[in-house]
Amino acid sequence: MKFIKDTNEERRDYLFQKDKITKRMVTFVTTVLIVLIVAVAITYFTIS
Repeated sequence: MKFIKDTNEERRDYLFQKDKITKRMVTFVTTVLIVLIVAVAITYFTIS
């Protein structure tokens, strides 16, 4: 099983497909991680 779909094949068993859903999920996960990191940093500097 490959991780990323490189060519235009009919198989759908790749972990990451180059499509809208994957791009939206990457954007969502990245946004959530940034928000969490900022929240932890603000909490850390508020406590100390």
